[in-house]
Amino acid sequence: MVDATGGEPYGRRASFEISICGRMKPIISSIEIENRVIVAKYQRLMVGAKVVLVEKASGRQLPETVTRVASPVPVGALRIRLPDAIEPGTYFLRAFNGHGEHAAQSADFEIG
Repeated sequence: MVDATGGEPYGRRASFEISICGRMKPIISSIEIENRVIVAKYQRLMVGAKVVLVEKASGRQLPETVTRVASPVPVGALRIRLPDAIEPGTYFLRAFNGHGEHAAQSADFEIG
């Protein structure tokens, strides 16, 4: 069957690639801050993954904010209580897998 849109069967063909790598990447999907507590929702972070707050301007990881994923379910939320020493600014969360390799990063957010 040939149609009138270009002589190809069933219309023109779109050219695109699909990447299949066998596993999907972990993500930190949303950040909420209330009363100096960060609640971060994540997907595909495994037990033992470490999440830390990073100051965007300096790239410095703030070790007092390290939290580990304890749930065996790879979808959930974690809470990070902000110490009083954390100053206002732009930050993001960075996650590392159980081997210490970078796994995911959140969008930037403001702490005020």
